[in-house]
Amino acid sequence: MKRTRKYLAGAAVTAAVAGMTTVSYAAPATAPHDTAGRAAHSATADAASTPAAARKHAPTPRIVAPGERVTGAPGFELWLTPEGKHWTTPDMPEGQFRSVVDGNIDLSSPGVSLQYEGTPERVHLSGLYYGGKGTASAVEVETRAGTVAGKLIELPGRPGWGVWYATAVPDDSSWDFVSEVTVRDTKGRVYASLTRR
Repeated sequence: MKRTRKYLAGAAVTAAVAGMTTVSYAAPATAPHDTAGRAAHSATADAASTPAAARKHAPTPRIVAPGERVTGAPGFELWLTPEGKHWTTPDMPEGQFRSVVDGNIDLSSPGVSLQYEGTPERVHLSGLYYGGKGTASAVEVETRAGTVAGKLIELPGRPGWGVWYATAVPDDSSWDFVSEVTVRDTKGRVYASLTRR
């Protein structure tokens, strides 16, 4: 069974680890950091003067306690600590870690990272998002198998970062399986994005 693990978050391509390809990549930031207005749901306007579609609450990230485990797919778990993102895969049940405090990412500038692990049944996609304006609401992932909608999780308060995750149907699990990751805010604007092509 071939399993491929890939990481995209820095500016350089790194060496293969334990026979699995590892790739790093980062997208430029486009907006300043501002988490003002964060609430459990976005505010709605006067029902009499707002169209029905606009009155609906936009989703916000699921708030998780430090160390609370979230199942992204069978065998894939995620959890957050103030230091960063942790996750397990069927190949790495002891866990992996991506820091938000080691100086490798700039939380004051919008950005998205990408890690993906593939099995014959599924590709598990996840990464950090950070530094965007407003409240993150949704994530869309453009893959060679089509567009995938993911989910967002954050720690309580206003950490300035969170984790997105999604599951896709694999193709050949090549390094360019994902072409773009876009996190949008509660108003539908781009919070942060990563473009690989």
